[in-house]
Amino acid sequence: MLGIFSFQKFSTLDFPGCLAAIIWFSGCNMRCPYCYNKDVVFGEKRIEEDEILDFLKKRVGLLDGVSFTGGEATLYKNLIPFSQKIKDLGFDIKLDTNGLNFDVIRNMVEKNLVDYIALDFKAPPEKFELITKNRHYEKFEKTLDFLIGSDVDFEVRTTVHTDFLDENDINEIIKILHQKGYKGTYYLQNYFETEKETIGNIGPQKRKLDTSKLLDLIPIEFRNF
Repeated sequence: MLGIFSFQKFSTLDFPGCLAAIIWFSGCNMRCPYCYNKDVVFGEKRIEEDEILDFLKKRVGLLDGVSFTGGEATLYKNLIPFSQKIKDLGFDIKLDTNGLNFDVIRNMVEKNLVDYIALDFKAPPEKFELITKNRHYEKFEKTLDFLIGSDVDFEVRTTVHTDFLDENDINEIIKILHQKGYKGTYYLQNYFETEKETIGNIGPQKRKLDTSKLLDLIPIEFRNF
């Protein structure tokens, strides 16, 4: 059964400008080989909502927000009402998502249940299925188009492991974002090596991305490079 897998009570890094708690939701509709949250992706529900809400009630005025991550948080069937309960306590909500569950994301935006979204642009269309093991790029694209046309604060980001994505692939993503009128910063996240086994059981990158070869069409910031 999918649900809340784990809970971090405090973070200064995950939610821009906020002191936040982090909730990890189990399950994912992708199987990216470089993902090191294998335990979360293949995990099940461990924590009840009430445990989270009881904690948050004691942190009103001390924490600013709550970050939803995973896995893929939008797979959680009770995400909308759970988000409403958190918002009712006065907390902002950040959502990390791969963008495949358009209806859930749209509902959260239209009901003012999310304050910041980090959207993962996993790969350009021609490599999307190869990397994510999901063929529905059009579902991601629908979410991207919706967010660009909305008023919600969001970022687009890509994790780069150069065994899978090279400079040409990243430039293709940059061109897509530019053509669609994305006005935010595009964040490139260098693959972060840990001792945890990844879904694809992959090794370290053979080289780092050559950032000097990237197109200068939109603002870009680099993380862990």
